[in-house]
Amino acid sequence: MAEIYAIISGKGGVGKSTFTAGISAALVSLGKKVLAVDCDIGLRSLDLLLECDEQVVFDWGDVILSRCEPERAVIHGKVDFIAAPRSFEDEFNAENLRKLLTGCYSGYDYIFIDSSAGVGRAFETAAGACDRLIAVTTADNICVRSCAVACADARKLGVTDQRLIINMFEIRPAKKRRLLNLDECIDETGVRLLGVVPFDRVLAYASVTGIKPGEFSPSDRAFDRIARRMTGENVDLICE
Repeated sequence: MAEIYAIISGKGGVGKSTFTAGISAALVSLGKKVLAVDCDIGLRSLDLLLECDEQVVFDWGDVILSRCEPERAVIHGKVDFIAAPRSFEDEFNAENLRKLLTGCYSGYDYIFIDSSAGVGRAFETAAGACDRLIAVTTADNICVRSCAVACADARKLGVTDQRLIINMFEIRPAKKRRLLNLDECIDETGVRLLGVVPFDRVLAYASVTGIKPGEFSPSDRAFDRIARRMTGENVDLICE
């Protein structure tokens, strides 16, 4: 049975979808079978990050509405992928999405639901369909505060198993008090830290340039550590 995670953020621009793509690829490299599901209805972008946008024909909404068979919605690759619908329908809710994922796609080790930024209908659909939640934030006051709100709303939906990713972290601005430090991010959100992804300029531009971080890049090493922690290995939170 797949472990279903919702990947959320309080605000856009914190690298939530980039994290979804990165952690999915890292887990595949560890031999896990991973399905990434875009839940940013109307504003999907995960297909671009996974470089399969030209292959999208159907989405999970088509499956729920019986427009196609479940397998036809999956784009197979290093990371398997299902696109988000282009618009909302009444049937696109947490109950139906969870039934779909647990009933038709249960053969995966991990399923990551890439939610929309902030709270709202897509967020409620993603959070309500998951077993666990990973909240992604950068270390600035605005994003951390909005992340705390999103995590609190998820707890109201019954999602209490939550972990925090601090993304695009830079140690020097944190030491100079231009950014929050790790402890302040944890205290503000009230969520246990899963990992830290340092700022990586190549990763930031990857969706535009098509150039991916190398095996020993800061972000790639961070994704590998986080993936190993998720699979039960005892590794450090932060890359040296």
